[in-house]
Order: sequence, then structure tokens, then C-alpha cells
Amino acid sequence: MAGYDDRDGVIWMDGEFVPWRDAKVHVLTHAMHYASSVFEGERAYNGKIFKSREHSERLIKSAEALDMPMPYTVDQIEAAKAETLEKSGLKDAYVRALVWRGSGEDMGVASARNPVRMAIAVWPWGAYYGDAKMQGAKLDIAEWKRPSPETIPVHAKAAGLYMICTISKHKAEAKGCSDALFMDYRGYVAEATGANVFFVKDGEVHTPLADCFLNGITRQTVIQMLKDKGITVHERYILPEEMADFEQCWLTGTAAEVTPVGQIGEYTFEVGDLTREIANDYEQLVRS
Repeated sequence: MAGYDDRDGVIWMDGEFVPWRDAKVHVLTHAMHYASSVFEGERAYNGKIFKSREHSERLIKSAEALDMPMPYTVDQIEAAKAETLEKSGLKDAYVRALVWRGSGEDMGVASARNPVRMAIAVWPWGAYYGDAKMQGAKLDIAEWKRPSPETIPVHAKAAGLYMICTISKHKAEAKGCSDALFMDYRGYVAEATGANVFFVKDGEVHTPLADCFLNGITRQTVIQMLKDKGITVHERYILPEEMADFEQCWLTGTAAEVTPVGQIGEYTFEVGDLTREIANDYEQLVRS
């Protein structure tokens, strides 16, 4: 399979479609040096981007949180994503919208004089965790922690927040795991490197309170699905040792969708009926 830089097709960049292989930026792009970048990961099903407008709204909020004035409105982003998806010729696809500080007059920490740029790319992407949807993913426990809200805008989908995710996932994969689970700065269970986590005990669902990490759109969708079924959902602080008493576990995210978890560190979980039911219901929802 060709690399992501060597493919046919087009990428939307700053209002124009550029041949895929020509979608490039200068080496002195501010985002490459100082992580001044935000993004959205979205999935299209049957030619329609699921919760597309919510993603576009969050993209703008993330940019504003990082002091990057957006050059496009929600409606303009929506139109650009739809046209890019159409030009890709794909019905089921992954959509990446990216906003960053480009190269310009500033090359220090400050970058107010550099342009804010945007790109949208679409490509096919299957199950994020491979066959884990059937067997249950295996997670390592990361040595790093999700930071305090006093350190960075934690509710922005900012590129810089993912660096500890990359190194944690590398270490997890080296151990034969699919992903890693983070604790937060206080020691409570937080999230995986690119997905939120849910647990089941005695027919009720427990999920970490999203007060220092991204409150995922898929997370919010699944919480509402559970409540619509009359299932009690506890959004609360969860201590790591509580995982010993949970019966089931799953991850949620745009890429992950709903993925069962079979093991986190020393803790094991069954891929139970509720996990399978929510995964199936989510699949039906996104394709409805």
C-alpha cells in the first residue's frame, strides 16, 4: 500500500483542490515547530459524514482556544468537506480537517503575523483496532498522564496534546497491545490515546468525567444511546483499582467507533451482551 504522501486524488487546501502529491507546506511552517495546529477526524458512511456540523463547530472552537482566528465559517467548512468527499469517489471514508499556523513573517514562539491555513483530506480507513471488534482490544497502561486544564486548553482537539499519545501507543504496540489507557493528572482513569472509555458493572455504565480531556462526539452519542435505552450512566471519577470489579469495557471514538476491550493492564473484561448491543446499535445509527 502506498504511503499517505503518494496517492491519487485531490486535497482541499485553502479553498482550492490540489493534486494529492502536491499538497505540501514549507519546512518553516509554524505548526511543525510549535504544534500550532488543531484538527478533526470524521467518518463518512454511505456518502454522508456522521455529525459533520458538530465536528466543524468543534474545529472552530479548538482554533479559537489556540488563538488561531479561523478564516472559514461553519457553512464554508461544511461545503468544503462535502465537495472533497464527493471528489474522492468514496462512500465510506475517513475525513481529516486540519487547521494550522503556516509559514510567514514570524518564526519564534509568537506567530500572530503568520497565516492560518486549512486543509481537508479524505481516504478509506477500515477498523481502527483491526479484529479487536470481535475479540476485544488489549490495552497497556501509559506512563504519562493527561494534563491539568491549567496547563493547556484540554478541550481543544490540538495536535500538541497527542504527542504523549503517540509515544504511549508505540510502547503499547511494542508489548503486543492495541492501545494505551491514560490516567489523568490526579490519578483517575481518563481515556485511551484516541478514544474515550466506558465500563459496565451490574447493568450500569461508568465513564470518566470529561473535565480534563476531550469530550468526544462519539462519547456523547453513546451516552445518549444508553440513556434512551433506560440504562443508568455514571459520569464520574474512576480510580484505577476499580477496574478489577468492572465486567465489560469498550472504547468510543470516530476512528474507533465502538470497540470492545478485553484487557487493560492486569484487568480483564468480557465482551458482553451490552457491549455488543451498543456496538451494533451505533453501526446502525451511523448508517441510517
